[in-house]
Amino acid sequence: MPSSATGFAAGSSTGGSAFWHPFADMYDVKKNRLTITRADDVWLWDDQGRRYFDGTASLWFTNVGHGRGEIVTAVADQLSTLDAFQCFGDYVNEPALRLADMIADRAPVTDAKVFFTSGGGDSIDTAAKIAREYFAAVGQPDRTILLHREHSYHGTHGFGTALAGIPANRLAGPFVDDVVKVPAFDAQALEDNIIELGAGRVAAFFCEPIIGAGGVLIPPAGYLEAAAAVCRRHGVLFIADAVICGFGRLGNWFGIERFEVRPDMIAFAKGVTSGYQPLGGVVVSGEIAAPFWDEPGRVFRHGQTYAGHPAACVAGLANIAIIEREDLLTRSREMESVLAEGLTSIADHPLVDHVRAGTGFLGAIELTTESLAATPGLPGSLMQAVRDHGAIVRPLGSGIACSPPLTATAEHIDLLIDAIGRGLDDVRLSTSA
Repeated sequence: MPSSATGFAAGSSTGGSAFWHPFADMYDVKKNRLTITRADDVWLWDDQGRRYFDGTASLWFTNVGHGRGEIVTAVADQLSTLDAFQCFGDYVNEPALRLADMIADRAPVTDAKVFFTSGGGDSIDTAAKIAREYFAAVGQPDRTILLHREHSYHGTHGFGTALAGIPANRLAGPFVDDVVKVPAFDAQALEDNIIELGAGRVAAFFCEPIIGAGGVLIPPAGYLEAAAAVCRRHGVLFIADAVICGFGRLGNWFGIERFEVRPDMIAFAKGVTSGYQPLGGVVVSGEIAAPFWDEPGRVFRHGQTYAGHPAACVAGLANIAIIEREDLLTRSREMESVLAEGLTSIADHPLVDHVRAGTGFLGAIELTTESLAATPGLPGSLMQAVRDHGAIVRPLGSGIACSPPLTATAEHIDLLIDAIGRGLDDVRLSTSA
């Protein structure tokens, strides 16, 4: 225990604070924190007054940009009226009812119902439990196996960790039973696995429309449609993980519409409030919800304390209103080609193997095998170098990724591409010295 209060006061850009950062090497971070103090639209400022372009929309979520006063006002007004109350049993609040209907009306799901959660990891756990409970309710209790893909990221809760296709994220096992990984983009392999496991044992297939944290991996033409057809043939539920891809990132509400797939469930979070409040949920088809909605005495014994939180729900309502009023879905589709062209313009850099972009307002740069072998930690070093030039990108696997706010302009993308190019040059110079 500290002998005085002096250890409490440090906490700015270096050392001192007790705060444990997620996904961080704390040995390094505790010596070199970057403290963000304010934000406006696509811009961030640190505690030294330096400005950065938010090239990642924080963590894939600030879709409408920072500093939206109408969301802040809506949340403040709600907190002053009904700050919070739980939604267990028959309790509810008006914002939760309105937002559930608004989301259901926009979802590519028949007779949609909406189960709210506190975030993406909660949503994945909820979808997995609904899938297993649904099959138990309709007399198929042996359907417990959950399929996921190589490179997939489905959060870090119990089910999400078990469903991790990123090997480094599979820590603190043993994991949830009956989870099987399949190749990322091979519909025939998906079907072969279902047949081998026994279709009567497989409950659901979890699928990101574009694999996000696994490296911004864009599916080949026809893959998602074929995978959905495989699931339909074998009675396997298709669960779209739209936590990253939803609310405009792919130019539509949930991302999966881009591929003309109608899933049985959709997990969402992040962009539903643009991060102004923690909120997630699962859109569930009427058929899957029916045993719980239409049969007396059947309770789905699951939920989070803050599910349907009124302040979070009004943030969602205000956020969706902005997306529609400013037609940010169309803007996202228009800007994806601007970002793709910008990334392609630096694809011939000696450190770059290839770029991935052109489907959705997000992209990635893959570094060469030789450069990665020669310089351990190169993606992190490149992220730092780009940040030194005024833009924030994210190191992912063997490269870096970007996903700007949907409000970004072509001029902003020019700045981002310039910062990435300069960062590449700096890292190349430092590693060759």
